[in-house]
Amino acid sequence: MKTSVLLRFIILGLLWLGLVIYIMLHARMTLYLAFVIVASGIIVFVPMYKKYIKKK
Repeated sequence: MKTSVLLRFIILGLLWLGLVIYIMLHARMTLYLAFVIVASGIIVFVPMYKKYIKKK
């Protein structure tokens, strides 16, 4: 994997994780909120995985 692709995953992952932590600290945890967090992770990371990792 190229360094630039790895850097994209790291930066995007840190931003997503920061937003998730912020949401969890400032909102009451519900099943709907857990679903939204998981769905956002899928929406963010699956296309990148398909494009850069599974392609090889």
